[in-house]
Amino acid sequence: MNIKEAKEQIICTVQTYLTRNRQGQYAIPLPRQRPLCLMGPPGIGKTAIVEQVAQELGIGLVAYSMTHHTRQSAIGLPVILEKSYGGKACRVSEYTMSEIIASVYDMMEETGRKEGILFLDEINCVSETLAPSMLQFLQYKVFGRHPIPQGWVVVTAGNPPEYNHSARDFDMVTWDRLRRIDVEPDFRVWKEYGRQQGLHPAIMTYLETRWNDFYRVEATVEGKRFVTPRGWADLSESIVLYEQRGLPVDAALVAQYLQDPQTAQTFALYYDLFCKYQSHYQVEKILEGKAPADIRQRAAEAPFDERLALIGLLLDGVFASLREQAARERLPPLLLGQLKEARVRLTAAPGEAPVPLLEALLEERRQELEQGLKASALTGQDATALRDLIPLLEQLLAKAQAGEIQSGKKLLEALLALLEEQRRETRRQAKLVGQHLENLFAFCGEVFQEGQELLVLTTELTVNHDCVQFIGKYGCAPYFKYNKDLLIYERQLEILGRLAELEELEGPEELP
Repeated sequence: MNIKEAKEQIICTVQTYLTRNRQGQYAIPLPRQRPLCLMGPPGIGKTAIVEQVAQELGIGLVAYSMTHHTRQSAIGLPVILEKSYGGKACRVSEYTMSEIIASVYDMMEETGRKEGILFLDEINCVSETLAPSMLQFLQYKVFGRHPIPQGWVVVTAGNPPEYNHSARDFDMVTWDRLRRIDVEPDFRVWKEYGRQQGLHPAIMTYLETRWNDFYRVEATVEGKRFVTPRGWADLSESIVLYEQRGLPVDAALVAQYLQDPQTAQTFALYYDLFCKYQSHYQVEKILEGKAPADIRQRAAEAPFDERLALIGLLLDGVFASLREQAARERLPPLLLGQLKEARVRLTAAPGEAPVPLLEALLEERRQELEQGLKASALTGQDATALRDLIPLLEQLLAKAQAGEIQSGKKLLEALLALLEEQRRETRRQAKLVGQHLENLFAFCGEVFQEGQELLVLTTELTVNHDCVQFIGKYGCAPYFKYNKDLLIYERQLEILGRLAELEELEGPEELP
């Protein structure tokens, strides 16, 4: 299955294992909770989806790579204890708490999250001395004499031996204690992730027409040559930072991430060409509805590859605005929550001064951000919204300390005014984003007419989560128009495909 399907399997498993019965106990006892094992090539996103699951479910995450662990570090160190059995004193050996188990308890203490995922990567690379203890752990969730806490689900991952010389095949006894999920690379799924994460448009448009370069592993006399999704994602991050600092992005940099010389060279050449498109096509003016005539003419006369690159540039600009808007939409509800919390506290203690109340609210939000990041339980947009909220509360606190807010009533009025201000700003920015979408369709409709580019554009917008959320709330007339045309086009393709099947079965002379 692909990585998106594997993510759904993890979500369903975690939710099932965390289901409680009427007595408040977990319906499936911890020893009977089979750990999941994601088995697949390196670099396809196994670790990333576990992080996403923890964020979406709002639970904790503790991740460990098992490659460096010895029996002592995983199980703990032996200690001698004095005990009495039947009135007779004895010295017995036990083990200190495992580093791994202790990390779970540390996470619970620091973040307050009592449920979570313990993710053990490179599970089939454990040392020979640790293997028997690992088998016991997979069955009973115990290292030494210390079990993992109730409410923590074990998820593991590994690479098949052909990709990792230190990996080994599990025997039947081990596999019989795991729920195995075989994961394969899938560009269609990764493309959706790439758009949501804002990966560099040069990478996205390059892979759109050269999807065979998305994942490649070849054995040569000089060793293995490979390209992985992780390599593309890390390269994207470097390109963005290099461009921000004005540093050259050349073949030498690309080859450090794409360890297949031919793919690295091809992409480096494409990147240079893409930069030329970027400098010529003024994306900001297009989205503002002010594209000059020469740009419209060049786009209309451009070859298909250049048109796709332009679509990628335009989508990158729109998606960046949509991501910012999605984070902005989260801020007013957070402010409303602070207003309600302040009202509740002032109702309980009418005489409470604004300064200590704001200090308490501010400290709670800081801890929420810190603990959420530590537990990997916050999405990027949620973290951004909290980072935007904290300075607003700091500004109110400064006003209260300066004597501008002297009573609980004034504090509630200030919070309400701030909330209304943020709501107005959110609506204002939403109007701008909506105008960008309309200008995008107007430009593409004019220069590409009824070409395939509009189908590409509409499809990319349709699979983007932030775009769907935005249009669902604010609407976009051109999108609905072109999306309707797309559905008609797809229906036509379906009919033509069915006719072709009938022609093969019956011969064209049998058709009416």
